[in-house]
Amino acid sequence: MSLESVRTFFSEHAPDIAVLVTEQSSATVTLAAEAHGVAPEQIAKTICLRVGEEIVLLVAAGTARLSNRKFKDRFAAKPRMLDAEQVLAVTSHPVGGVCPFGLPSPVPVYCDVSLRPFDEVVPAAGATNAAVRIAPERLVGLVQGAWVDVCE
Repeated sequence: MSLESVRTFFSEHAPDIAVLVTEQSSATVTLAAEAHGVAPEQIAKTICLRVGEEIVLLVAAGTARLSNRKFKDRFAAKPRMLDAEQVLAVTSHPVGGVCPFGLPSPVPVYCDVSLRPFDEVVPAAGATNAAVRIAPERLVGLVQGAWVDVCE
């Protein structure tokens, strides 16, 4: 169902973007980079975090590491990772396929500046073997995201 919600999202908001489904898993940054023939930093990983009482999605370059200091300075709270069941409940996407597209209800999306150097990034698309190729600025626009600098 998750892959279908992402396909529906793109058919409604960006029909020119194809959802790419591969035979091999792309559930990790390394596997996704191999499956899509890009550098690991070009994979746009999506992390589901609790910030105080709010849940947010953070999309960052595949090799970027979350900086607790930068995050706390920006959000005035320490980030807390959700477990796999919580991520699935919030996003409808399994871990390894989490993305900011086709969500069952609105969740604030933040995109780290680590994505900006690339003309194209490859985020997951709702399944552990699905992704899209998209320009970072377009990604931010489609999900009504905001740019942040919270990674090292």
